[in-house]
Amino acid sequence: MKKVVKFGGSSLADAGQFKKVGDIIRADEDRVYVVPSAPGKRFDGDTKVTDMLLELFRMADEGESIDGQLAAIKARYDEIIQGLELDISLDDEFAEIERVMKNEPARDYAASRGEYLNGKIMAKYLGFEFIDPFEVIFFNDEGYLNSYKTDKVLSAKLAQTPRAVVPGFYGQGKDGKVKTFSRGGSDITGSIVASAARVDIYENWTDVSGFLVADPRIVKDPAAIHTITYRELRELSYMGATVLHEDAIFPVRSRGIPINIRNTNKPEDEGTWIVESTATKPKYTITGVAGKKGFCAVLIAKALMNSEIGFGRKVLQAFEENDISFEHMPSGIDTMTVVVHESEFIHKEQRVVSAIHRLSQPDTVEIESDLALVAVVGRGMKSVQGTAARIFSALAHARVNIRMIDQGSSELNIIIGVANEDFETAIRAIYDIFVTAQL
Repeated sequence: MKKVVKFGGSSLADAGQFKKVGDIIRADEDRVYVVPSAPGKRFDGDTKVTDMLLELFRMADEGESIDGQLAAIKARYDEIIQGLELDISLDDEFAEIERVMKNEPARDYAASRGEYLNGKIMAKYLGFEFIDPFEVIFFNDEGYLNSYKTDKVLSAKLAQTPRAVVPGFYGQGKDGKVKTFSRGGSDITGSIVASAARVDIYENWTDVSGFLVADPRIVKDPAAIHTITYRELRELSYMGATVLHEDAIFPVRSRGIPINIRNTNKPEDEGTWIVESTATKPKYTITGVAGKKGFCAVLIAKALMNSEIGFGRKVLQAFEENDISFEHMPSGIDTMTVVVHESEFIHKEQRVVSAIHRLSQPDTVEIESDLALVAVVGRGMKSVQGTAARIFSALAHARVNIRMIDQGSSELNIIIGVANEDFETAIRAIYDIFVTAQL
């Protein structure tokens, strides 16, 4: 059996955390490929190294002196090296960073150095080979992962390397320069390495013991999720659950590689298993409840809309012309609602409304703002009668007005629109009816 292990920034913030990570890796000889993030915060009020590097880029780009900032970043790594009593120097690496920042500052290059330097230290600490993602992970012209080339090159490299450290977050762009994923992209790198190495398990180590049924900032001490499917995870991640980057599931999903979310500070906890499919029955009817604020709904009404061929296409074209993507689109016989991010829509709303009238000649167009979306997700919902009724009853009891309902044909999730001010109340009410009531 082989495993890829990815460690987040909080797991590698200082030498003490590094030692915990080393103990975890050495405790299981199957943990052969390691994907580290950049050092995170050591304490409240501290600054992540990636943020320090982004500030370094800003200073360089605006012509300010970078010497002090560069020294502060180097001190973070020297502290880790000294704490681990390693015989390694990063002087050459920092000299190269200084040269690039003073001559041709690039944001992605700066942001990527946190993982790069941590990978160098991790490889030395473990005695593993260091593999630079710049040489094995590639992006296409559009800035998206070139899956075919990456898998081909990375698979060949890993086949020759029994144990290696592959830093997360970056690779090589089509222009031959460093290109990064979005923030949290080390999760994606771990998934890419797991897929290319054809491992059996991808362990993602962070500072929590897996996924929780609800956001602990809203619900006090929410229950943990033992097993969740890729599809459920995708729904919850998209709606705000942030333990794992939502794009990290795609590279491993096609190969059926399970992801195990673990806690660096509590390695004895089993965490959450993310799998393609499972016969394991969920403990609760719902797997999780999550959501986001800041949406608005555009309600288009037209008599006999359902019999007009191409009506939906014409409406969506109005949004496309203004570079606005939609989130959900519940509809009735004579009505169609398009839900969009308010921040993207607000400055273009009249152009969109005008385009809708021009393209589809509706009877009316109405806009509702300050909308929050709550997703109730669970593979167990389709086998339990009355799930929707229980949701609506819980919200009514909590005096939350439902402004929109959207349920997919898979019966995997139900999306509910409520006022922004009712968001937290709605989350707690749904959690209580499905989880607290069963405890």
